[in-house]
Amino acid sequence: MTRMLASVRTWGEMIKFSHSIFALPFALLAVFLAARPELPSPVSFALIVICMVAARSAAMTFNRIADARIDAGNPRTAGRPLPAGTIRPTQAWLFFWLACALFIAACGGFWFASANVWPLRLSVPTLLGLCLYSHAKRFTLFAHLWLGAGIAFAPVAAWIAIRPDTLGVTAWALMAGVLFWISGFDMIYACQDVDYDRRDGLHSIPARFGVPAALTLARFFHVFTVAALIGVGVLSGLGIIYYIGVACVALLLIVENAIVSPNDLSRVNLAFFTVNGVVGLVLGTLGIIDVCMHLPTAP
Repeated sequence: MTRMLASVRTWGEMIKFSHSIFALPFALLAVFLAARPELPSPVSFALIVICMVAARSAAMTFNRIADARIDAGNPRTAGRPLPAGTIRPTQAWLFFWLACALFIAACGGFWFASANVWPLRLSVPTLLGLCLYSHAKRFTLFAHLWLGAGIAFAPVAAWIAIRPDTLGVTAWALMAGVLFWISGFDMIYACQDVDYDRRDGLHSIPARFGVPAALTLARFFHVFTVAALIGVGVLSGLGIIYYIGVACVALLLIVENAIVSPNDLSRVNLAFFTVNGVVGLVLGTLGIIDVCMHLPTAP
């Protein structure tokens, strides 16, 4: 039993399973917004969760495979399972293909459950976009935006899966909020690796323009995040509970940017893991509560 738990922890560490909490609440909020004036069906809800976890597991595994050599040369990442040898490349590739198959199968589930073929049609392009991010930093300093766009597509994809005929500006505003949020904190996270990125010829905004400029740009991105989330509330007619969530997000982002400075990056992990996890949970939970409170009551 101890060995099995250790194996689960190792795989969870490799794909950073706990990071699913970043985008999943936004995708679920999109599910409830798209399903209005009804609640989403349990089957659709379950399929969305499976799709989110499977897609992220596939993308993260591909990223670890692609970056294994680079990770081995960086003391911060040398202990990751692949460079450390606790997971073999063949095992990682097998896990990657299984996660891809699960994602495609779950997308196909919408075809059977609601005759919605769009998730299945978009499944492979979505996986390609997520996985190709792993090579973006080899040729563009806009890799942060690529990552942000890949993760931010989750609420749009969830909306398409639930009710594609109502896809509109609200979903795109939600995507914009997530895009600037993810891109901003990815820039903060990349500040830790400036020296190694420059040494290995990898591209990032901190490596190109320096840590102070990257942190300043991250702050601007997070201002855009809050503005986009306010826009979601206005466009979809959400109420006070949702806006309390937006206010909490604004406060959390202020804290996130305040605890990191060009002269002190020691709290990057606190900003990245703890604060951002709370951001997703708070807005997703309060947003869903607000949606449910404004649904028409049954006669």
